[in-house]
Amino acid sequence: MLKCKIKRALISVSDKTGIVEFAGGLSSLGIEIVSTGGTYKALADAGIPVIYISDVTHFPEILDGRVKTLHPAVHGGILARRNDPGHREALQKERIVPIDLVAVNLYPFRETARRNASWDELIENIDIGGPAMIRSAAKNHEDVVIVVHPDDYEGVLRRLRHDGDCAKDERIRLALNAFQHTAEYDACIHATLAAVSSAGREEEIFPKRLSPETERLSTLRYGENPGQSAALYRDATRTPSFVDALQLQGKELSYNNWLDADSAFKIVQELDGPQPAAVVVKHTNPCGAALGTTIEEAFGKAYEADPVSAFGGILAVNRPVTRELAEALQGVFWEVILAPDYSEEARKILGAKPNLRLLEVPEAVWPVVPSLEWRSIQGGFLVQERDLQSAPPDGWTAVTARRPTETEFEDLIFAWKVVKQVKSNAIVLAKDRTTVGIGAGQMNRVGAARIALEQAGEKARGAVLASDAFFPFADTVRLAAESGVTAVVQPGGSLRDKESIDVADERGLAMFHTGVRHFKH
Repeated sequence: MLKCKIKRALISVSDKTGIVEFAGGLSSLGIEIVSTGGTYKALADAGIPVIYISDVTHFPEILDGRVKTLHPAVHGGILARRNDPGHREALQKERIVPIDLVAVNLYPFRETARRNASWDELIENIDIGGPAMIRSAAKNHEDVVIVVHPDDYEGVLRRLRHDGDCAKDERIRLALNAFQHTAEYDACIHATLAAVSSAGREEEIFPKRLSPETERLSTLRYGENPGQSAALYRDATRTPSFVDALQLQGKELSYNNWLDADSAFKIVQELDGPQPAAVVVKHTNPCGAALGTTIEEAFGKAYEADPVSAFGGILAVNRPVTRELAEALQGVFWEVILAPDYSEEARKILGAKPNLRLLEVPEAVWPVVPSLEWRSIQGGFLVQERDLQSAPPDGWTAVTARRPTETEFEDLIFAWKVVKQVKSNAIVLAKDRTTVGIGAGQMNRVGAARIALEQAGEKARGAVLASDAFFPFADTVRLAAESGVTAVVQPGGSLRDKESIDVADERGLAMFHTGVRHFKH
């Protein structure tokens, strides 16, 4: 072990993971330690020799701790260049001892934001002295080692014990980590305060510069196809969120698994309510969705809506998975099952398929909350608010002479919720709160209707139809009537609405306009 070139370290951390061991290791190398507040107490209580910050600055901590390290004795000791005679002379004149290592991490602003804290609490958790020390040390990394992540403690100690110092490449790596740390911290503050204070004002929801605050959770085996690399990131300003779902068993989720599971969860969120709901998704579109009196019934109806497409699909339910449901799931290949909970018996049954991925979605994630959606295009991003428009049925406009039966109206409400989550152009046929035909992602609306009607077959008779956007022509309504559809819900707003309404009246269909469009590209 070489003689250590680090003589004095300043340690001030909010996340105290491993800090006692790190400081103890530094102290064992003869390094003098200066510390503040709670960190000082933790180190002193552990029996580690430590100097209180006020004994360095000769000034007390003031303003409830808001000012303690913002002092020339601190920043002079960090920023002084050791090979600059003028800097050395200034340190000697002002009796400032150089600081060779800084270990700092910041007030837990992100964690505070995740608790939906008040504005005042958010403000008080904005660190000032910490970022200043980090940036000072990172700027002067040739002379100062900066450590911001507990994961780096062991490696830094190892280098100091064996080499007596950190090499230039390691100092640069640590400095880059430090700049990233403060950049992410500031981005989180901006995103959180902008969201809390925006109150729906568009100019604050979409500021001139918008930087997502993210953290990588994992790299994935590959992307949409094996030739594409991919990773999973979390929106660090929102917790809990869907990416916090607990994986109980199974292989690592792939890029496509995450996309499909997210789509399935959004649909079951839309259907969540007093009745059990089940959704089967394939390639981000539902192939079956249903409500039932029990979760087993809801699943059975959703599966039978399109059992061929269900193979290798994603199942989402809004009730705990019971033993009976787990038994019903046998014999079908599922990629992912997601639910709010699983009974012990269900876990044992499903555990017989170790590759089956089971996700337990926390209760706090189920309520639908406002959020921004990001889509990449070449050289840029499109950002929009999540589509939370609901168009409640009591606001629908009846545009035909015939009114629906109570059963038809309930089916229309159900179909309207599902079609919102189907890729455009989208048509959904439903009967008995079950999808019987779905046409998704077609280039024209009547094409989507043909697919849905063909899939439904005889089940189209007495079914209802939902369209995510208006009918530009009457052909879709005419085709639906010929297949036995009895009621329709659509946004309305076409210049040729009257043609569709006239056909509906001629064929005895009930029709509603919602006034809300749900394009989903």
